[in-house]
Parts: sequence; structure tokens; C-alpha cells
Amino acid sequence: MTSAPAAPFGRMLTAMATPFAADGSVDLDGVQRVAKHLVAHGHDGLVVSGTTGESPTTLKEEDGEILAAVRAAVGAEVPLVAGVGTNDTATSIFLAQQARDRGADAVLLVSPYYNKPGQRGMLGHFRQVVDAAGLPVMLYDVPGRTGSTIALESYAEMATWDSVVAIKDATGDISRTAKLVQLGYAVYSGDDANTLGYLAHGACGLVSVVAHVAGRELAGMIDAFLAGDHAGALTTYKQLLPAFDAVMGVPNYGATAAKAALQLAGVLDNRTVRGPLLALDDDELAALRTGLVAAGLLP
Repeated sequence: MTSAPAAPFGRMLTAMATPFAADGSVDLDGVQRVAKHLVAHGHDGLVVSGTTGESPTTLKEEDGEILAAVRAAVGAEVPLVAGVGTNDTATSIFLAQQARDRGADAVLLVSPYYNKPGQRGMLGHFRQVVDAAGLPVMLYDVPGRTGSTIALESYAEMATWDSVVAIKDATGDISRTAKLVQLGYAVYSGDDANTLGYLAHGACGLVSVVAHVAGRELAGMIDAFLAGDHAGALTTYKQLLPAFDAVMGVPNYGATAAKAALQLAGVLDNRTVRGPLLALDDDELAALRTGLVAAGLLP
């Protein structure tokens, strides 16, 4: 049996939601509760201030406070990947340096959104942020949110940059995983429902949303697949299908669904999000609950 692919930040990570108080301020106590909950439920590492952490609406200083609170909650051994990607290079440089100073082990760097700078501009942006970070880098390719895709030729160039070691891929082009692995990257699935497909093409793990309430189950699925128990992994996958559908089927599924799921699980006492997102209404919450119950994740 072939050995499992190397996973520089662990195999099971979640893009962690950022709890807010009822007035919309960052709830640092809630941040620490969520971080501890995730680590206690199958997670190897955490991604902080990503899309699901509502990074477009958190202030730079808040991002630093959130990261410091998570580090204090989980200790020094849990890998923390800090989201620093924006559509402004100077801001991303600031966030990368702040992340390094506040205890991040790596940074998550999404391609610039809205501006659509082209591949040459994208590479220039990445180069400056990578150099400023001085940490290992996980690139994040999510064209559904950014409006652009990182070209294979760009990945080939960045494969020569020592600190760019991993990719969170949410392109939906699962077959491209094999090409990225050939270039030397550790590839993480950025889509819960496609994780088995990514693993079959050489991915090393998952950066999840559903794992806010299914960490152990998803970690077990990944471990089973990589150990050669494909039938067992598929059984777990089928069990989780109602949760995938429920979480991904709600509006702005990342933050809104994650916080609602954490509320249903008793980890958070509210599901407050910042505008322009809206918290799930009672009917949407009921539908989410039904899916999580069907998947065996709630009683």
C-alpha cells in the first residue's frame, strides 16, 4: 500500500467561525470556546479568519486579537493557519506580519477578489505577501468567490518558492489535484462534499465547514480512505450526506450555517453574523437541524 501524502498542517482542519456578541462585537470568549470544541472533536489544526470567519468584515486589529485568543485557547502544539488574503496587497502584508507576530504557524492566502488582476498581477501580489509573512503558505483557490482561477502555470512558478507548500482547492476541478501534487504541493479539499474525490486524486486532507459539528466523523473518513478502507470511508460519507446538503443548502452557507450549527450543538448561544450576511431565520434553522439529525450529528 502506498504511503499517505504528507500533510504539513494536519489532515483535518476547519475554517473556524468567528463568534460575535449580540451587538456584533467580537466575542473572544466564544472564539476560545469554538477553538477548544474543534480541537476536542477530531481536528488537527484550525484556519482562523478565513471566509467562514467573516474576514471581509473583521478589522485588522480584530484579526490579531482573534488569532491570539485561539492560540491561548489551544496551546502551542495545534497548527494555526491565519487567513491574510484580501484584494489589497498592503493590507495582506500587514495581516501576514501580524499573523506571524501573534503566533500563526502558516498563512492562508486567497487570490485577490473583485479586482481580477490577471495572472501576472496575482503572482506579484502573492510574492510580496509570501515574502512579508516569513511563514509557510497555503494558497486558496476559490473562483466562485474571487472571480478568477489560479493558472497551473502560476502554480508551477510558485512551486519554486520555498514557503508555498500547500493549496486549499475549491475550484471543483478535482482532476487538477493530481497535477498540483505532481508540482509538489500538499492539496487540501476546500469542499466537504468533494473530499473523497480530492483524496482519490492525491489530496492530503480537508479544510472544512461541516466539521464545526462533524470533526470526528470527517477525520475518521479521511483516515479510513488513506488507510485503504475505501468502503468504510464511503459509508461515513453517505452518513454525512444530509449534513452536507443542509449546511451547503442555506444562504451564505459558510459563516451562517457554521454559527447556526454551533448554536444547535450548544457551543454558542447565538448565531449573530455581520452584514451583509444575515443569520438563519427560524425556518432555515429548523431545516439545518433536520439535516444534522439525519446525519447522526444531533440527537
